[in-house]
Amino acid sequence: MSVHHDGSRPTGPRVRVQGQPVDSYPALPPEAERGSVRRITVVGEEVLSRPCQEVTEFGTPELSALIDDMFLTMHGADGAGLAANQIGVGLRLFVYDCPDDDGVRHVGHIVNPVLELPGPGSRRLVDESEGCLSVPGATMTVPRTDHAVVRGLDQDGNSVVVEGTGYFARCLQHETDHLFGHTYLDRLTKRDRKDALRQMEDRREDVFAQRVAKAARLGRRDAG
Repeated sequence: MSVHHDGSRPTGPRVRVQGQPVDSYPALPPEAERGSVRRITVVGEEVLSRPCQEVTEFGTPELSALIDDMFLTMHGADGAGLAANQIGVGLRLFVYDCPDDDGVRHVGHIVNPVLELPGPGSRRLVDESEGCLSVPGATMTVPRTDHAVVRGLDQDGNSVVVEGTGYFARCLQHETDHLFGHTYLDRLTKRDRKDALRQMEDRREDVFAQRVAKAARLGRRDAG
């Protein structure tokens, strides 16, 4: 998912890591410091349109390295969230570094997530602009609920529960959609989908150039 529409990142100690409050956290998470930038898949590639498989092996160097790479790739693309299939890996896993509407920064990863949304009687849909790293350069208005809970596991197999409101709730829903083989384009009308794809064609090369420049500033290899 693309970073918040105003480009802001909250500052100060208001941070939650893996759903738990911490006093402070570095701008670039430790996982990203260890990672390598990977190529981000683009809508139309088959891996983005098929459901991902559950992770069955935990605590492995391979899973840890995948999460590290996802964090750096997300930051290199100025993203707020990234699913594994967005770097071509069809596993049920996403990472996030995303503010909510109260300015609280949420950082973490969730393996095999299960999304829980409010019931119809208490559900409030919010129409806001939404982008996606796999639809580079396009933003469209998408209705999402303003509250979401995701239950899953961390890389060691421990239970994780993350609750989101506002923009972070949108991020949790967006990333979970990816793991079912959907992008936000699937939630648009045919007309709006065509508009988003036109935006992508017009802007994608500029976005790719920005990603390459950001990867260079981070001292990592070309984002591709």
